[in-house]
Amino acid sequence: MTTFSLNLGSVKARHEDAVDAPALPRSPVQARQLSKRFGANTILDNLDLEIRAGEFVALLGRSGSGKTTLLRALAGLDRISSGTLEVPQARAAVFQEPRLMPWKRAWRNVTLGLKIDHPRQRALAALEEVGLAHRENAWPATLSGGEAQRVALARALVREPQLLLLDEPFAALDALTRIRMHQLILSLWRQHRPSVLLVTHDVDEAVLLADRVLVLEQGRIAADIAITQQRPRSADAPRFQQVRAQLLQLLGVELDTPASAQPETPAAPAPIITPFNFSNFSI
Repeated sequence: MTTFSLNLGSVKARHEDAVDAPALPRSPVQARQLSKRFGANTILDNLDLEIRAGEFVALLGRSGSGKTTLLRALAGLDRISSGTLEVPQARAAVFQEPRLMPWKRAWRNVTLGLKIDHPRQRALAALEEVGLAHRENAWPATLSGGEAQRVALARALVREPQLLLLDEPFAALDALTRIRMHQLILSLWRQHRPSVLLVTHDVDEAVLLADRVLVLEQGRIAADIAITQQRPRSADAPRFQQVRAQLLQLLGVELDTPASAQPETPAAPAPIITPFNFSNFSI
């Protein structure tokens, strides 16, 4: 028999004769034997996942591996087919498209759907955190791509989530804006300390941002790699390159053999150079 459960952090099974021991902090996100099927297609297949409090996890996988399906299940947008899933009630998601309501100003998009006191003040505080307080009255059509994503991020932050779900939120941004968004998301994560799951196709992005990188394959976690480099991280660091190469191979990307690893070949003999004799030149 399978069950679907939410917010069961306070529910603990124990034997009557068990000896009391110091309780370990319970991870806010736990999935056990999680499956999701669409008709005859199994997208998530008895998947096990745990995300600890305040942990930043990146999820990689080939197209069609089930990354977005897993994120939508964690967000409560899709019901699971079987297994157990525990997630906090306070959670928010940011998607690749900002999904702003074009007929509402920026600050009203931030508090969309919330019934709170002083909504404009709360929205302005969240917009200030993402560097957009001066655009509180802007219409979505007047925002750049990076600004629109920052409004979407403010909309997530105003909900004070314990779990922040990011579904390729930087994929459509230009390279410089993407770097700024990376810096912003790390700054906000350090300040608020939610658990984060970032779905991405970008291996470098995953290694730069996350504490752990998971690889999803055929609906299951095929690899779980801890990133031990201290932040800020450099893509030029040897350890970064090692982890990057490992992840690319897990994703089926064949890497060229480094020049240092290629067998040496005998050097070609130096060419014989003779002076050019103009007296022998003819057209």
